[in-house]
Amino acid sequence: MTIQLIRNATLKIEYAGKTILVDPMLCKKEAMQPFMKGLKKNPTVDLTISIEEIIKNIDAVLVTHSHPDHFDTVSNKVLPKNIQLFVTPIDKDIFAKRNFNNITVVEQETNWQDIKITRIQGQHGSGTILPYMGEVSGYVLQSENEPTIYIISDTILIDSVISTITKFRPNIIITNSGNGIFPGHEKYPVIMNERQTIEVAKLAPKATVIAVHLESIDFNKATRKSLRKFADKNGVSKKQLLIPHDGETIEF
Repeated sequence: MTIQLIRNATLKIEYAGKTILVDPMLCKKEAMQPFMKGLKKNPTVDLTISIEEIIKNIDAVLVTHSHPDHFDTVSNKVLPKNIQLFVTPIDKDIFAKRNFNNITVVEQETNWQDIKITRIQGQHGSGTILPYMGEVSGYVLQSENEPTIYIISDTILIDSVISTITKFRPNIIITNSGNGIFPGHEKYPVIMNERQTIEVAKLAPKATVIAVHLESIDFNKATRKSLRKFADKNGVSKKQLLIPHDGETIEF
């Protein structure tokens, strides 16, 4: 199997003979207006791969939540309306209104093409910012003769994340590690920061952790360099914590 970081949280995963696109954001650099006053246009970098190559031969799209940096207007335009689309219960009507006609809502778990998909509740921040962020979910992917993958998504480290790691013992954990901070809410990151990412790695010392959602959105304060430095300081090796560049493919 392979996991390719496209950009931000967009991933292309080849798993159990299927190709799954996760949280597609396919627009050009600075195509989105700032998410809040005081921020810049997003994304802050261009794609390193053509859209045609990204969506080539995909069998399904997996969406953790409908924020535009996880499913943008370009994705809405270029993806076939009959593509197999996995979404959370709260996002069902949003994608139906966008005329997607092959939607599977993952209430708790679903089975598709010999792949079991389990939805995990996340928490997109805390404190004063949380009421603005909406609901978000992660997913666990399981299939016979394949490693178990936990896509944590846009959440801070909460009890449901910890219990999922304990219960499923994933071989691969994908963390959104950008330390997203909005002006006026500096004490409350909306996704994992360097410290929480390293906590995940220590919770699952036998797992490979892949950190994404870095250096692509204006409100992200963590960088690949700052995360690697913090990991080195806390004894988490480059073998356990992978921090891919945009376009990079990791093979397992």
